[in-house]
Amino acid sequence: MERKKERYEPVVRAASSDLDDPVAAIESVFRELDPPSLAGLLLFCSSRYDLAAVADAVTARSEGITVIGCTSSGEISPSGLREGTITAIGFPAEYFTMSAIRFDGLDHFDASHAHQAIRALVANAAEHSRHLGPHPSRAALFLVDGLSHREEMLTVTVQDALGEIPLIGGSSGDGLDFRETFVFHEGVFRRNAALIAILASTRPMHAFRSQHYKPGNVKMVITGADPVDRIVHEVNAEPAAKEYARLVGVPVDELGPDVFATRPPMVRVGGEYYCRSIQSANPDGSLTFYCAIDEGVVMTLGEAHDVMHELEALFDELDATVGGIDRVIGFDCVLNSVELRQRQLRRNVSDLFAAHHVAGFNTYGEQFHALHVNQSFSGLAIGR
Repeated sequence: MERKKERYEPVVRAASSDLDDPVAAIESVFRELDPPSLAGLLLFCSSRYDLAAVADAVTARSEGITVIGCTSSGEISPSGLREGTITAIGFPAEYFTMSAIRFDGLDHFDASHAHQAIRALVANAAEHSRHLGPHPSRAALFLVDGLSHREEMLTVTVQDALGEIPLIGGSSGDGLDFRETFVFHEGVFRRNAALIAILASTRPMHAFRSQHYKPGNVKMVITGADPVDRIVHEVNAEPAAKEYARLVGVPVDELGPDVFATRPPMVRVGGEYYCRSIQSANPDGSLTFYCAIDEGVVMTLGEAHDVMHELEALFDELDATVGGIDRVIGFDCVLNSVELRQRQLRRNVSDLFAAHHVAGFNTYGEQFHALHVNQSFSGLAIGR
């Protein structure tokens, strides 16, 4: 007789609440996480909540614990994909340490100062984690204001300063409103800021990046752009929105997240293709991107492949790499969520995430090592 597979309860805790009252929602989440036993906590909060009330409620219940977080465009809860929740992940002090720093005023980011500060963080985190043994596994969690447009510069600087510690993270969101996005640190939700937390553990940890898009045959060249604001004015010497719409075969007035999610432009970097996703089509005929873009860049329109097959293969690989998955901290692009709805796969992926103990949020972009990418499912797999 085939033995029934035993249910595994992860050591890395996760909890979620959709209660409308922010204080009640935080109380519900923290009751499950048991804050006094934690070394650190990750918090992902829907922008529908009164953020000041959330901040006060978290601060009142997390004394002595490192808490970082951000606003989200959807959450990955223990039960799968959700929207409008407060979701959190707790790292038990028995197996983890967590140390964090924040950089404010990203418009005036000083790379040299940041490098020194991160090197100091690495040294402090190593000292703080000595009780975990001589060789704990380490990873750096990165959260940034998703409307700051500073991710590329930050990831290069931060990963260089971290050395061999892998960087993984996501850009904060606010649904698909693109109005205000925040990170949370030291009891306050803040704009124009970024957070780096070094996580050390007795358990194996593995940073990963995956995408289910492949380059197609349609190419396009950026012939007019504002790199600072990530705005493309011309594609193939034509108005950007009009030309992109022609290439994907839709009227220009139908351009929106549903189209952008299914046909993302991709660029080739170091022999690999990465999505450079479009955020919005603008009234002046230009396109705003989630990632850095510049004139002369050649892009290829991406085509979606089998989402479920590729995710199942990914989880099998992660399971083998870390010796059995305890928890996956997931950073999933908001456009992936849009596409899953279109293809009626949201329930399937949601169930798959729940089965593999994924918790995290939907982002305005993902960070992997020194790269800022789009339309990926990236994260940190923690082993048993």
